[in-house]
Amino acid sequence: MHIGNMLEELLQKEGYGVLRAYSGTEALLVLESGKPDLVLLDLMLPGLNGEDVLPRIANTPVIVVSAKADTDGKVGLLLGGAVDYITKPFDTKELLARISVALRHAKAPESELCYKNITLRADTREAAVDGAAVRLTRTEYAILKLLMSNPRQVVTKSVLLDRISEDTPDCTESSLKIHVSNLRKKLREAGAGDCVEAVWGIGYKMGVGDDGNRPTCRVRRPGAP
Repeated sequence: MHIGNMLEELLQKEGYGVLRAYSGTEALLVLESGKPDLVLLDLMLPGLNGEDVLPRIANTPVIVVSAKADTDGKVGLLLGGAVDYITKPFDTKELLARISVALRHAKAPESELCYKNITLRADTREAAVDGAAVRLTRTEYAILKLLMSNPRQVVTKSVLLDRISEDTPDCTESSLKIHVSNLRKKLREAGAGDCVEAVWGIGYKMGVGDDGNRPTCRVRRPGAP
């Protein structure tokens, strides 16, 4: 059985939802449509290979699955952003254990998200621009948090509505544009500029920096300096 089919069947039996990509380029498209909880990344992909894809995955734990076993290669990938590396052939029990550990670590609560001069605090659900508080509604806060958590990706309208639905049942497809418009106005008036961009017909993303480069969101967790 092809390893991809085997992994999909194994993970589904364990209760995981699975999305598959058959090339590096397709993997990036899948990631743009939403943020998975974890990525299993094979290095030997057609098109863009795993080494090319890894640095373009932000804020998502990645376990590299590869037949390459040289130490230097493993170290380079771990330093390059992977949270773990498992060599083929592997024991499925070991893989499941590594997935469980990676997901457990990833669920450690975020204390603070920072993007340009915007700061969000998860513990108090407060937003600030240059240290000055900005009063956001519950829905506006949820939208901004999701966008800041995926600063290099376009978040589609359907994904955005699905991800924030538990916290903000008042946000619907028809009202989403109004919520985003109000959020953008508040951030602009606070000095954050036009940092939330609309991608016509698709969704929203965080804007580019003054130098033309897209800033990376910094995440601080409890106990971090």
